[in-house]
Amino acid sequence: LDALGLAGHRGKRPDQLSGGQRQRVAVARALANDPPLLLADEPTGSLDSHSSEQVFAILSALVRERGKTVIAVTHDVELAARMDRRIHLVDGVVTSDERTKV
Repeated sequence: LDALGLAGHRGKRPDQLSGGQRQRVAVARALANDPPLLLADEPTGSLDSHSSEQVFAILSALVRERGKTVIAVTHDVELAARMDRRIHLVDGVVTSDERTKV
């Protein structure tokens, strides 16, 4: 919670949090058991730019510093452009598969 900027919200109920705060709590819950693989569906979808950057930095650190695999589904072109690999799907069909050096 601290890393996601939610330290001051411990003990609050979901209905007392904003949508962006709830999204960051979901990321924190997903990381609680230290999984080797993290599946993220629109991890920054309802976040402001500052919170989105926080979440992206955490996901990046998981990959680079802890050897985790993060699979993120997103419509955010800017977020996708910063990933090591991008697989683009249209109607369930892979239309491109690109590896980049970030």
